[in-house]
Order: sequence, then C-alpha cells, then structure tokens
Amino acid sequence: MPADPKSSTDVAVENDYDSFAEAYTVENDTSLLNAYYARPAIVDLAGDVAGRRILDAGCGSGAVSEALRDRGAVVAGFDRSAKMVELARQRLGADTDLRVADIGQPLPYPDGAFDDVIAALVLHYLEDWTAPLAELRRVVKPGGRLIVVVNHPIIFKIIHPEASYFATSKWSDECTFNGQKAVLTFWHRPLHAMTDAFTAAGFRTAVISEPPPAPEARELFPDEMARFPSGAFLSFLFFVLEAV
Repeated sequence: MPADPKSSTDVAVENDYDSFAEAYTVENDTSLLNAYYARPAIVDLAGDVAGRRILDAGCGSGAVSEALRDRGAVVAGFDRSAKMVELARQRLGADTDLRVADIGQPLPYPDGAFDDVIAALVLHYLEDWTAPLAELRRVVKPGGRLIVVVNHPIIFKIIHPEASYFATSKWSDECTFNGQKAVLTFWHRPLHAMTDAFTAAGFRTAVISEPPPAPEARELFPDEMARFPSGAFLSFLFFVLEAV
C-alpha cells in the first residue's frame, strides 16, 4: 500500500533521516504500515527470542528493538542517522548498545556476535547489496537468522507501470510523516535478484512472507482498511534467512 508518488526517478535524495527523525518516529509509533503491519510481522517471524542476542541493523528510533527486548531478547542496534540513534537511546536507555554506523561500511561488531539480525526497511535504500549482506552474514553466528523487510517489488511496478520489473532501478517517493514532508529514494530489484543476493552472501531462504496487518488494524484504520476487503494488502516483503 504505497504512498501517492509525487516525484519521479530523476530526483536525487540522500534519505537524510536526521532532518525528519522526530516526525518519522511519531508516525512510526502509531501508523498502520509500521506499528500495525511491519513491526508485528517481524515479531511474529522472530518467534521466541528470549535470551537471543539480536542486532537491529538500521534501528531507527528503536521501536523494533523495544518490541524484541520486551520479549526477552538482548538487543543492540545501529543506524546511520545520529538523530535516530539519539531517539533510540531515549527509548531504550543507556544500557542498550546503540551505535552510529553505516550498513554500507564494515560494522563495529566481532564475527558471529549475534544469534539474529533484523534489517527492516533498510536494504531497499541500497543499489548494491553485496557488501552489506556480507557484513550481516559475518556478524551473525552460523545457524543464526537474518530477518529482512523491504519494499515489495510489485510496488515499483504499480507506481511505474512503464518501467521494467527486471531492472534494478532507482525511484523516489514523497511521503508525509506527522505532517512533515520528506522524499525517500529507493532501489527496486526483482524478487529473484533478492534471493540470489541472499544465497551469494551465505544465507538460505527459509521463509518469504506477505502477511496481513495486525487484527486490530481494521478497527483502528477503518478508512484505509475499507480498501482491502480481504483484510490483506501488499506493501513490504518479509524474509527469514538462515546463515549457512
């Protein structure tokens, strides 16, 4: 369920979350797409996390980390946005290992440090997944999991029906977070390119999921959900990958 696009693929934006971190956090904590769709789906896919060491890669303001910590996980997180990390510290407290780091660079963690890694709404900002996935594979232990959430590849084709589904393509979308406008720039890639990249990085694809929103979404968002009589919609694609 994409936002209405107001910008085209020729808009160059660096996804500067520092500039709208607080507005995004307010939206993220209450919105249909984040609070009642992506986050509960991640928690459900993660299952019993009690005692598991989990890295939240691209943690934002820490909402996913908080949900997993509340279920007994030992969480750590990083984000490229210093402002987002500051907000995550306010949410999670000083005893949580939170760092400013870039998923496109070597990560400041030892090999096999984590049982699971969550990369939610992160990889679709990147043109090349090779180095980021290699680093995520390095820091997760053998047999551990990487849970990935990205824009569903059908969304690009819906917004740009004239474009090639099979090409890796840059595109931008103007969004509104708690009243503040921001332009986000993504990289579309077809499904087979995603799974090929996971395999090349040393992961086995265990689950590909297109989940419905949380049950309470229909009552909380009646206008939006009225567009989807079945109760399900497509916005993100969810993967559970096993480190081999």
